[in-house]
Amino acid sequence: MHKLIAICVLAALTGCGVETATTAATSAAIKQKEIEEGKKTMQQAQQKVGQAMEQVQQRAEKDADK
Repeated sequence: MHKLIAICVLAALTGCGVETATTAATSAAIKQKEIEEGKKTMQQAQQKVGQAMEQVQQRAEKDADK
């Protein structure tokens, strides 16, 4: 009887560990995706800033030619 209880307790604890590990893995995957999306957004912002800087430079050169 004691062995049965011990096995049930062990099985329950093992199940909790698996659930915790699965939750941690899912959370890590979500965070990784957020990081990748953040990098993509940052690259897009850098491109827009670069384009804006080029436009400002072109305007300055155009005004200097007048």
